[in-house]
Amino acid sequence: MTRISRHAAVALSAAALVLLAAGCNPADKAKTDAAKPEASADAKTDEGPQIAGLPTEKDKVSYMIGLQMAKSLEPAKDEIDVDVIAKAIKASLAGEKPLMDEKQAAAIGEAFGQKMQAKQIAKMMADAKTNLEEGQKFLAENAKKPNVKTTASGLQYEVLTEGKGPKPKASDVVRVHYQGALLDGKTFDSSYDRGEPVTFPLPGVVPGWREGLELMPVGSKYRLWVPAALGYGERGTPGGPIGPNATLVFEVELLEIMKPGAK
Repeated sequence: MTRISRHAAVALSAAALVLLAAGCNPADKAKTDAAKPEASADAKTDEGPQIAGLPTEKDKVSYMIGLQMAKSLEPAKDEIDVDVIAKAIKASLAGEKPLMDEKQAAAIGEAFGQKMQAKQIAKMMADAKTNLEEGQKFLAENAKKPNVKTTASGLQYEVLTEGKGPKPKASDVVRVHYQGALLDGKTFDSSYDRGEPVTFPLPGVVPGWREGLELMPVGSKYRLWVPAALGYGERGTPGGPIGPNATLVFEVELLEIMKPGAK
């Protein structure tokens, strides 16, 4: 209940900020309205965007809040009853006595939170096992390809274009273009899509990237297969696109080794 109320409040605050940003000044609006001819009884007074099925501002605001609630409740969608949620909201807004008191609500919330956390941990462990096995199988087969080289750490790489410039050191700052994907081919990050290369210090990247870039002369483009141990490990990126123990595929183009102090 508390979580739903918080998201509703955020949604309402966002709506209020939108109105203020649009310059919705009551005094100015009154002057403008006074200059307009009187509207007919059946005329629409909603000046917002026309959305099928949501004819009034009240309908649109209500639907927007519903979308915000649904997004926040998505992780628990199989554990909740939307009709009961609606019942609680209606009763609370109507000032009716709730079916549970605050102490009961807190106890239920704590127990439910522990249950959801346990489910998330179990899923993460199962995903970690599956991803590790799939990654190991893939890398074993990939290592047999004639153009793929495997380093002592387990990093695999293929030279797509061999540059003629210097190779970066582990402490250097480099400028690169890259694309990162999962083993199923799904891209999770790409500087090419953003249309702008990225500059970063090598000590700040995952070990597989650092090792791979140290192999590359400036002007090179390599494909890297990064095992989980050299990437994001058992945790992956919590809440993000990279699962636990995921093997990753990168295409990296080394454009430049930056001079100290360069931006």
